[in-house]
Amino acid sequence: MSALSGLRVLDFSRLLPGPYCTWLLADQGAEVIRVEHPRELAKQAKVFGWDKLDDAGRARQRARDMLARGKKSICLDLGEASAQGVLRDLAATVDVVIEDYRPGVLDGLNLGHAALSKGNPALVYTSLTLCGQTGPLRDKPGHDPVALALAGVLSRTGEDPDAPGLPGFAAADVATGAHAAFATLAAVMQARATGRGQHVDVAMADCSLVLLANLIARYEDHAEIPPRGTRRADMGLWRCADGEWLVTTDMEPRYWAAFCTAMGRPEYATWQMDPARRREIRDGLQAVFAARPRAHWLAHLEAAGTQFAPVNTLADALQEPHFRERGMVIALDAPGGALTQAGPPVRLGPFTAPAPAALPGTHTAEVLTGLGLTQTQINALVQTQAHQTGPSTPARP
Repeated sequence: MSALSGLRVLDFSRLLPGPYCTWLLADQGAEVIRVEHPRELAKQAKVFGWDKLDDAGRARQRARDMLARGKKSICLDLGEASAQGVLRDLAATVDVVIEDYRPGVLDGLNLGHAALSKGNPALVYTSLTLCGQTGPLRDKPGHDPVALALAGVLSRTGEDPDAPGLPGFAAADVATGAHAAFATLAAVMQARATGRGQHVDVAMADCSLVLLANLIARYEDHAEIPPRGTRRADMGLWRCADGEWLVTTDMEPRYWAAFCTAMGRPEYATWQMDPARRREIRDGLQAVFAARPRAHWLAHLEAAGTQFAPVNTLADALQEPHFRERGMVIALDAPGGALTQAGPPVRLGPFTAPAPAALPGTHTAEVLTGLGLTQTQINALVQTQAHQTGPSTPARP
């Protein structure tokens, strides 16, 4: 039995934080029922050219969506009254609802926390938004960089001391999804103890602020925080003779002394905490690293027992034997051949690779039959929404 076997989740989320949250839950065994809007799917298909794919191409494209794997998919138009009634009935049978609409949007469809908890008092209803359900910025639109900017993270990103930089990956989105999964499970535990659920408010800006936890904890006077581009001398990125990069983090005195000796600069060991020597140390080390290719330095530092790693590309990381042995890189059987994907970052017991993401609407009939709808009722519901969305909609019973 998986850790979250028996937990039922109704997933209205669309953007990265929400699907990341429910991906974590699904990979630990939760039953996640993903609600997909036919009109949104049709627009997405046109934007990316997926509407030109044949059936095999669509199945392959969908299977590549790592964050949709292991989830059931139903296609319903949330704007239709008939679909709203079905979704309220479905919400009465689950433990958790996850949604990422702007504050108040689902309330207006009678699919908000107040409406759904009437039929399910123990329901945990988790909302992921940019700035949360309360506060002056409650209704502010925006994506990952906006959250990072509000939280001060962009002011710490990059090495240019005169300009902030974008991190190049979805830091706020992933951090928010992980925090939302934690908060949801904490609320589930409380609901099972008390019989009462709650509305869990998770904001991207809030989750971004704690990305600076080390600075908040270390500096009471924020004016003392070192600006970008003034890293310590005992850690850094180094370019080697072949143009490849590696990183070192020998901050502890014992490691720093071993590193300086290994690099042929033992005199640097006593200069570790001297800011006046920082530029001399960094320039000297860069000159040493530039004399040999990266493979030499990886072997040399391994023998010295210091702290280092190659700066891998994503392709390199997916081939890294350590990740493969730990199950962080997995192969899924999928239409058109095996797909390489990331495994779950947390594994509780043996992990069985899940099925790849199914086409949108694959489980509509299965889920609605479980609510007691007849096939005739299901067909009528699906046909109504197909009529509303047009022939390009990939919805299916």
